[in-house]
Amino acid sequence: MPASFARRATHERRPWPQPARPLHSDAMSESPSPARPITPAPRSRARMLELVFPKDTNYLGTAFGGFVLSLMDKAASVAAVRHARGAVVTARMDGVDFHVPIRVGDAVALDARVVKVGRSSMTIQVDVFRENMASGEQQLATTGFFVFVAVDEHGKPRPVPPLADDEGGAEADDRP
Repeated sequence: MPASFARRATHERRPWPQPARPLHSDAMSESPSPARPITPAPRSRARMLELVFPKDTNYLGTAFGGFVLSLMDKAASVAAVRHARGAVVTARMDGVDFHVPIRVGDAVALDARVVKVGRSSMTIQVDVFRENMASGEQQLATTGFFVFVAVDEHGKPRPVPPLADDEGGAEADDRP
């Protein structure tokens, strides 16, 4: 890379795009506690896309369960960090169900969303979809729930904001 390009690139850094107006500004002003503002729904979600390579699979050509769990933990942690607006740690993986195998060459789409919030903990539901790249066929492959705890700089639990109203219905599921 030419030195002039490298120099120019470091001086042209731009901040992340900001929304034109605050999301849910009315809800933010009616927050139950100034210390715990309501987190808008988009900050409580995360989506990821991965390709499955031979190194990620067993001798049958299907993805290792640990590989899938690792992807799920990453997606869940992004949703948890966005919601908590800070550091989180994985406390529990629960109810992970493998519905169909994920094969080498498949694309894997993960959808993680915060479905329940406690004082310092969050339950994140992660759905994993497999897509056969050749046929375009998509299937729900794996589902699971992850519990994260928001922590401060000393590793101690700290409060997290409640879910926004438009996340309603998420707690209808009787799983943790």
